Amino acid sequence: MSRKKLNGLNLFLKKSKEYIEIAKVGEIARRYFVLNAFDGALTVLGIIMGSYVVGVKDPRVVIGASFGACLAMGVSGFWGAYMAERAERKRALKDLEMALFINLKNTLLEKASKVATLWIAFIDGVSPTVVALSAITPFLLSHANLIGFEVAFYASVTIILATLFILGAFLGKISRENVFLHGIRMVIVGVVISLIFIVLNVTL
Repeated sequence: MSRKKLNGLNLFLKKSKEYIEIAKVGEIARRYFVLNAFDGALTVLGIIMGSYVVGVKDPRVVIGASFGACLAMGVSGFWGAYMAERAERKRALKDLEMALFINLKNTLLEKASKVATLWIAFIDGVSPTVVALSAITPFLLSHANLIGFEVAFYASVTIILATLFILGAFLGKISRENVFLHGIRMVIVGVVISLIFIVLNVTL
């Protein structure tokens, strides 16, 4: 990469960071990330446990279903968050224009609002996909004949429960409460879902 392009990229990143700070999107982005990562983790867990109940032994089925579901969640999350956030920030700018009797078009506030909208939408869309990719990694290894399907199943469930714990601990840190307790609470949700599928497997 040339020095000119590198300087341009650094300037772009610096400006984007400035806009994000002005728009105060940190709290909103964290909330979107946790919510959608949580949804992604539970979605993949449901697919994996459902596959276990019906006796699926082909890792390609789990990989395809999990990635497909979370990709759809990612696209839906990005577009939904973009449209919702754009509408809210457009309204806020118009209210401010009416209160101050000025036009804010092409101002720093408007630019910050646009960058913030895209950043929040990106976080909303990418979080479930990232969780899905990490969760199905054992099945990718199984598909490559590096590990068995059963090992992949237990490894994937373990990764998902660990992800839930990390998300809970993160929320605990944000709320300045017991990090371990928040992590356990999130894990309990995953365990309950797994137990429901195990009970279904026994009763079917």
